[in-house]
Amino acid sequence: QVQLVESGGGLVQAGGSLRLSCAASGRTFSTYAIGWFRQAPGKEREFVSAISRSGGFTDYAESVKGRFTISRDNAKNTVYLQMNGLKPEETAVYFCAAGRLMTERPWDYEYWGQGTQVTVSS
Repeated sequence: QVQLVESGGGLVQAGGSLRLSCAASGRTFSTYAIGWFRQAPGKEREFVSAISRSGGFTDYAESVKGRFTISRDNAKNTVYLQMNGLKPEETAVYFCAAGRLMTERPWDYEYWGQGTQVTVSS
């Protein structure tokens, strides 16, 4: 089993940056792909980015391409999401999730963190 803890959220002005971290427990972290999703109040959870088990492959939602960067350090059991150029409409709770496949579908991921709030002011 994998336990995930997100951190790094907070309040930032439009155009600002944040780096989210997803720290995992367990020695099998490197066998899981990791995805980032976000959910705003009253909206469905949406895909943001994902990274393969080795870190060699990444995927991004069209809306964040060129602004967000996902990376992982398997020695530290941590995945990062660097977010630049943040927009007010990206205010949401951001979740990381672990799964056997790197996909954009939330139901493909087995384990989820509790989420971290990101608020972007205009």
